[in-house]
Amino acid sequence: QAHLVESGGGLVQTGDSLRLSCTSSGGTFSTDHLAWFRQAPGKEREFVAAITWDGLSTRLLDSLKGRFTISKDNTKNTGYLQMHNLEPEDTAVYYCAADPHHWGPRDDYDYWGQGTQVTVSS
Repeated sequence: QAHLVESGGGLVQTGDSLRLSCTSSGGTFSTDHLAWFRQAPGKEREFVAAITWDGLSTRLLDSLKGRFTISKDNTKNTGYLQMHNLEPEDTAVYYCAADPHHWGPRDDYDYWGQGTQVTVSS
């Protein structure tokens, strides 16, 4: 069973960049699809990005295109969410999720991390 741990969150200013990492242990990360979701205070969890196990296909929330990028390094059992030009509206807890069969915007992933807080000050 995969154990996912996110890292890289923090407090930044508007316009800054952050790279979140999602490290997997105990599972089959190299053959798992990976996704990032986020949940802002008082809001439902929303899809951010997803990538297939081999990194060949990605999906991104339309409103984030041009600022966020998802990637996956199977040699390091780690996935990444690169975020540029951050805005206060990006403030949320960011979660990574993995699944050997499902990928895409639905949250039907078997494995979830505990989340990492990203706070963007104006």
